[in-house]
Amino acid sequence: MAGQADNRAPYARIAAHYAELISTGELQPGTLMPSIKNLSEEWKVSTATVEKALRKLRNDGLIRGIHGIGTEVLDQPAPMSSGSQRQDRGRRTGSSWGDGERSDSHQAAVVPAPADVAQALDIQPGSEVVRRSRVYRDRHGIVAHSTSWIPARYAELIPQLATSERLIGGTSLQLIAEATGHPISHRIDTASASLLTAEHARLLELDLDDSPADPVVVMTAKFVDSEGTVVEYGVDLGGPGRTWRTESEVVA
Repeated sequence: MAGQADNRAPYARIAAHYAELISTGELQPGTLMPSIKNLSEEWKVSTATVEKALRKLRNDGLIRGIHGIGTEVLDQPAPMSSGSQRQDRGRRTGSSWGDGERSDSHQAAVVPAPADVAQALDIQPGSEVVRRSRVYRDRHGIVAHSTSWIPARYAELIPQLATSERLIGGTSLQLIAEATGHPISHRIDTASASLLTAEHARLLELDLDDSPADPVVVMTAKFVDSEGTVVEYGVDLGGPGRTWRTESEVVA
């Protein structure tokens, strides 16, 4: 809260605090935010700083101003994360989950590589790969269905890669880097939109006949180690109504 040590700007700390309360459901849709004056006093900052924090929350679609009433919390699904963003989060925090998220339906199997996966991993079609999948959810429903494709030789070094459970001891990339001694050096990300297919509907637990015609977000990421070897190919499929968002600092 306000007294916690944090290197972010004061407005960003305030915005992050309320974003977390909203994402976890502690602040329910329709709840009115404290007034600018009260927030200013609580956080010991200027009203201009509070207004900047509220502006960020509005820009993120989490709140809205109602003339003559105040600032209301909105009920809107949070954006999805790309595989790369989840890996970054896992490296920083030890968990790939976003605020208010959980994962379930963890499945793993050794299967022949489909043509597109083989091309991404630079292996022969039909070569054995580990297919790891899981579903990320929050209070709104499915955030994303995530699949990781890993050459089967890594499962010989790390048997748990081929088990249908959450990984213990780090992300798949961390475990592979530790086992091989070759750190991940770079990644290649893509983002696209796709019309909802029968396979998408199955993975996202939707009834295709009753689902909206809006396109879904498809994110892919190839992870390459210091030897130039592609060690993992990830595909994230966004749930209905989800968007993809990334944020970075702009240096003047």
